[in-house]
Amino acid sequence: MKKLISLICVASLLLGLVGCDKQPGNTASNGEYQPPRKTSTYAIVVKDRNNQYMQSMISGFQAACDELGVNAISNGPDTPSAAEQVEIINDLIEKEVSVIAIAANDAEALSPSLQIAIDRGIKVVSLDSAVAASGRQLHIQQARPKKVGRVLIQAAAEIIEGSGKLAVLSSTENAPNQNDWIKWMKAEYDENPDKYAGIEWTEIVYGNDDSELSQAKTRELLEKYGEELKIIIAPTVVGMEAAAKVITETGSNTKLTGLGLPSQMSKYFTSDDGICPWMYLWNVIDAGYLAAYAAHALESGEIKGDPTDVFMAGRLGAKVVDDAEDGGYEVLLGDPIKVDKKNILIWESAY
Repeated sequence: MKKLISLICVASLLLGLVGCDKQPGNTASNGEYQPPRKTSTYAIVVKDRNNQYMQSMISGFQAACDELGVNAISNGPDTPSAAEQVEIINDLIEKEVSVIAIAANDAEALSPSLQIAIDRGIKVVSLDSAVAASGRQLHIQQARPKKVGRVLIQAAAEIIEGSGKLAVLSSTENAPNQNDWIKWMKAEYDENPDKYAGIEWTEIVYGNDDSELSQAKTRELLEKYGEELKIIIAPTVVGMEAAAKVITETGSNTKLTGLGLPSQMSKYFTSDDGICPWMYLWNVIDAGYLAAYAAHALESGEIKGDPTDVFMAGRLGAKVVDDAEDGGYEVLLGDPIKVDKKNILIWESAY
């Protein structure tokens, strides 16, 4: 009898241990054990980690991931480099992350690795600067490139009252978003010869999103064209701040407009004849936030990434998938925001 009781106790203990092993999982309707689902990991890869614009984008991505209950990680090269981004992508593939959101340093160079990621079941979303359509499932378009490019040169013309020389200070020669905006600047200029008859488009220089190099390129422009250079358009936040510093230090009368961070540029809006009468941008934090929600909609199956797909993007509300100019698909954040003396302090507190 004692032996029988002992056997029953051992059997009960073993069943209890098996039961303990099952607790984290679920039991399907057919009684079969299902292992627990692991928490998804969403990765954001930026152009370079030392760029305040990119850090603001990361913060929005992280905030959305916290709301969605997924893990968030961020990475990027120290300086803009497509080759280093490829290495980071390959590492994320090996780690089997659920999502890669990336701001591309080169549209084409990243595509082969991202295609592998997609084939492995990883959802790929680009933001800020698009990868080629074949290397992504969605792109988060901060504002229509056509609108950004045209509004920048229209602003420049208005600031210098339609007369003088103009130059462009860009980031890198291969940056997809920069080249898109510049393409539309040039289109606006070429298509409206009467409107821009008094303005001479001189050249485009590249500061590689490096503050020191951007400052050096600005000095070269000021030395080369002197007081005839009436305005510089910098469609890059690093270039905007760098150019503003040099113009201030040299005492030049050259004006500045472009895409800048309010927190970096507010001091250049202080007077009626300020260096930068106005500039443009969008909510950078929201761009990162939207990327995480779009990726989650893909991962959860809420959308397939086809045109007219609709998903909820947290505090941003409903968003619609649309056709992109490059043949892929995108989600629009909104229109560019004009930042001037009237609202600079409001936006400065945001980013």
